[in-house]
Formats: sequence, structure tokens, C-alpha cells
Amino acid sequence: MALERWFRRNRPSKKEDDNSPAGLWLKCDSCGAQIYRKDLVANSYVCPECSHHHRVPADARVAMLADEGTFEVWSGLIEAQDALEFVDTQAYPERLTKARQKVGRPDAILTGGALLDGQPVALVVMDFSFLGGSMGSVVGEEIASATERAAAEGRTLIAVTSSGGARMQEGALSLMQMAKTTVALEALSRAHLPYISVLTDPTTGGVTASFATLGDVIFAEPGALISFAGPRVIQQTIRQDLPAGFQRSEFLLQKGMVDDVVDRRELRARIADVINLLRSGLAQPEEEEALRVAAL
Repeated sequence: MALERWFRRNRPSKKEDDNSPAGLWLKCDSCGAQIYRKDLVANSYVCPECSHHHRVPADARVAMLADEGTFEVWSGLIEAQDALEFVDTQAYPERLTKARQKVGRPDAILTGGALLDGQPVALVVMDFSFLGGSMGSVVGEEIASATERAAAEGRTLIAVTSSGGARMQEGALSLMQMAKTTVALEALSRAHLPYISVLTDPTTGGVTASFATLGDVIFAEPGALISFAGPRVIQQTIRQDLPAGFQRSEFLLQKGMVDDVVDRRELRARIADVINLLRSGLAQPEEEEALRVAAL
């Protein structure tokens, strides 16, 4: 055994239990501060030192938005298939199995119905810890299904995105989900129901290019990477230096791509205000038809 192995520091594994000694503390990705994990969770996964917004598990995200005890899970009844028999360093089914064991759900999406400040909503929450939150056939189907159900049940749709884009292991089948999710939003439009999109770090690729940026109101979390192609790809393509903060939420707010950048700890209240404003100002389809007939 080499001598240096006796002095090598054993780094905590991500698989270790949060209650184990190695899992009680973590290092902020932004400022490097050592944070007690329970303090981070209690602060909505926001660093108490520098306010860096760490990534949030899908279940925790639902708990931050939904009224307590009101969330009803809709997703989880379908699983991805290996239609292309895709193999890179390992077979696609093996990757799926490992991801399901790690995250504890069939795919990178959690959807369901809930109340938010007493208002009926449908929540669509992407999970970056499952294969980078990539949008494959299951993710696209779950989003489309939740959107159509929201329209049928008169719910506001709230989508929280965190994704690396299309799932390469599904090829064109993954790219087709961009059209599927976009078309599904028409059901909400016909029902005169609001759609609120929340872009978190990272929101990229085909997710950005489809349903994520089609909200009636688009919020983004501070410092979130929001893009189609990554900054390195763009810089190598145009061979020019990029502006500071390029493709971060604050930069996109200046360019008009998002409506506001909202601290996660204030997000629930802001969404509730927007829902109350939009729904109180919209007549129901039956009322609109009656007004139209009366005006003839």
C-alpha cells in the first residue's frame, strides 16, 4: 500500500446518509462556507452566508409551494422504454435502474394537484438528480398529461424547471417532447387558465426551447443558468468574449426574457399574488360567451 494512502483524506460520499457525521455539513458551491445541513434545509436550501441558491429535491420543492397536506401525486405510473437499444458506456436500462434507485421515482419529473394559498394548482417539478433532469418520453408525457388535467380541473399550472435538456439516449423520441409539451399548453389557453413558469438552475436545451419559456408569467431564481446552448459552445461558435453573467437569470431579466428574479424564500408568496391577480381578472368562458352574445 502506497504511503500517501495513509494520509489521504476520505471525502464524504453523496450516497452517505444526511444524518451520518459526513452528511451533517456541506460546503457552499459559491462562497465555500461550511453549512450545517439542517440550517440549509430550514433556509429553503439557500446559503445563509451568501444567499446562493442550491438545487432542491423535487419533494422539498413541492413542500415549499403546496399548502400542507394538499398535494396529490399524479405522476409515476409510466416508465421509460429503451426503444433505440441505446448503449454508450453502459446500456440505457442500466442507467435508468441506477437513477431510480438513487432518486426513488420512475423518472425526472414529479407532478400532482395541490392548493397554493387556497387556490387550486397543478405542480410540475423537474428533478435534476435523475439523469440531469433530462426530458425523455416519460417526462414529456407527464408534463402534457398534467397540463391537460389542470385545464380540465380548472387549475393554474405551475412548472418548476431544472434540466440539462433533451435525453440523448432516446434520440428523436426525446426531441418530440418539445412539441408535445408546447401543444398541451393550448388546453390551458382555451380554458383561460394561468401558466406560471419558474426557471431554476440549470434550465437548458430543449426544455428552455419549449414549455419552460412559454409561461404567462416567468420567474427565475437568482443566479440560475438559463440557456439553449451552453456559454462555452456559443463562445467557440461566434469566437467572441461573452458579457459578464451571460445566460444567468439577472442578465436575462435585463434582456426581457424573464419577468422577474425572485428569491426562493419569497417565491410562494409571489406566485400566490400572481394567481390571485390573474384569476380574479379573468371571466370564465361561459361568462365571456354570454357577454359576446349580449353585445351582438
